[in-house]
Amino acid sequence: MERQEFFDQLVVEAAACVICERMRDRRAVLSHLNGSIDPRVMFIAEAPGRNGGDRTRIPFHGDTSGENFEALIKSINLTREDIFITNSVLCSPRKPSGANDRPNRTEIRNCSGFLRRLIELINPPLIATLGAVALDALKLVEPHEYRLREHAAKILKWNGRLLVPLYHPSPQVIITVRSLEQQMRDFRSLLRAISALTEIQERMRNKRK
Repeated sequence: MERQEFFDQLVVEAAACVICERMRDRRAVLSHLNGSIDPRVMFIAEAPGRNGGDRTRIPFHGDTSGENFEALIKSINLTREDIFITNSVLCSPRKPSGANDRPNRTEIRNCSGFLRRLIELINPPLIATLGAVALDALKLVEPHEYRLREHAAKILKWNGRLLVPLYHPSPQVIITVRSLEQQMRDFRSLLRAISALTEIQERMRNKRK
């Protein structure tokens, strides 16, 4: 079975999942709209937003967080065709009021199998997490001791690949913790990681000649 077939199978499985009680009426945001399965970088965020991914079926698209994210990738000359983006949970968690909510530990654990299989299938050379929730979710795939405040925008090694923890581009984070200008500077570390990987690939190609 080819990678695309494995991915399509995973999409079907995610669509049928009803493990998390408060998200049984939600649909998993996982399809070809998540991006390339051969990406330059794989982004992992928290959860689909009510007005973003859950509505549009495209992660980080259709709300202010999505606008901020697209400005950030554009700042380092990446497009949606260059990346794959998913979340620590594939469905949209809500508060009783209907507002967006953070996924809880049980929900993140329930969805960790999908995250693990996505990483194994796509096998990205570089992962960028968006926010502390996503960074912590990686611990269920392969343990690490990284913390967002200490390791933001640093190029790290995790699970046989490079990892760059970044802040979440939500309006709340941008207003209170990390401005869009600061996050653009953080994204330059991601660009350096991409450049480093490109150089390694070039050297390997030259050795084969």
